[in-house]
Amino acid sequence: MGYLPEAEVLQICQDLIQIDTSNFGDDSGPGERKAAEYVAASLAEVGIESEIFESAPGRASLVARWGNQQSGRPGLLIHGHLDVVPAQAANWRVGPFAAEVVDGYLFGRGAVDMKDFDAMLLSVVRGRQRAGAIPDRPITLIFTADEEAGGVRGAHWLVDNHPELFEGCTEAIGEVGGFSTEVGGKRLYLIESGEKGIAWMRLRAAGTAGHGSMKNPDNAVTHLAHALVALGEHEWPITTGPSMTLLLDKVRELTGSDSTDPDALLEHFGSAVRMIGSGIRNTTNATMLEAGYKHNVIPGLATAIVDGRYLPGHQDTFMPEVQRIVGDRVTVEPHITDTALEFAFEGDLVDAMTVALHAHDPEAHIAPFLMSGGTDAKAWSRLGITSYGFTPLRLPGDIDFTALFHGVDERVPVDALEFGSRVFDTFLDQI
Repeated sequence: MGYLPEAEVLQICQDLIQIDTSNFGDDSGPGERKAAEYVAASLAEVGIESEIFESAPGRASLVARWGNQQSGRPGLLIHGHLDVVPAQAANWRVGPFAAEVVDGYLFGRGAVDMKDFDAMLLSVVRGRQRAGAIPDRPITLIFTADEEAGGVRGAHWLVDNHPELFEGCTEAIGEVGGFSTEVGGKRLYLIESGEKGIAWMRLRAAGTAGHGSMKNPDNAVTHLAHALVALGEHEWPITTGPSMTLLLDKVRELTGSDSTDPDALLEHFGSAVRMIGSGIRNTTNATMLEAGYKHNVIPGLATAIVDGRYLPGHQDTFMPEVQRIVGDRVTVEPHITDTALEFAFEGDLVDAMTVALHAHDPEAHIAPFLMSGGTDAKAWSRLGITSYGFTPLRLPGDIDFTALFHGVDERVPVDALEFGSRVFDTFLDQI
């Protein structure tokens, strides 16, 4: 090999975390430009040219060509996003943008979502470029803006305005997959082969405005409150699609269980069931409320934002069902929507991920899962690109990893970062 794929990964990840790219969803943050320039300089240092595209001032995405661009093989898109969700420093053990290593963990906003993968990718590409170990396949590297707000300023903007950048790309590798968890005392790596659709909804309740001291049976706040309680208490039915069916089969294999109850089987994931268990049913969670302007005035309008996520195949039925649940005193309107995805867990790319994981962890067990959130893969799907989530991390069995996405004290084990770089390097040998 002649190089160490993990040699730079920690330093690159620290550098990226220290560049604050907080995305508040309204262009009020610092933007991604400085991070994109850092990536551009890192690639240029090893002779890889790149181009930065701005959808708005400071909202920057970077695109670079790598690999054998003269190959007749289909192109592979490898992507990461540069933005992070905001962090309140007062709640953290260490500064969220200090990128400190404490007890073997790198702390910082983006350590998990997803500057860890950005750093793995850069470290491996730089090492291979120096060693002349360039994959014999056209590769497009993309580091996007705005993923944390739906990709309107990033991936979707690139697809809308520069579809030529993706010419020849048929497959993609990105975030949220390849991390390990323990089931039945065995290490199981979960690869994302699909993700739920997004239906962020605005609920509006109208009522009769009036004095707060008087009886008012037509109170907009009360109407909205009843609707949100009904929605919060609703038990969405279980539907196991192809990815989750394979995952449940793997859980039975690892635990020796003969249970046919998906919820019971998913309890083997412990605290990770919050994410993994969301792959078998639709979900709705109220996230924002707005009503009133004075303590003794009953408002005539109350509104809420609800984060809805629906399973593949439920796009046409999901919002009508939400309307039925909340009743006719509240109207349900789409706020931000995006498609659900699911791809077959088979083929050369899946084989390459499997070989790479087994090469560095011979005891690895591997299965697909349907991710509860969304990624830039939704944008790439508009161009017919098949996507998988593969950010390989071998994690301690006692870490509540899924809680670290957007969480306080977001952190990643340093040895997991290094492991991921080695696995991803081997993956590139297989593609």
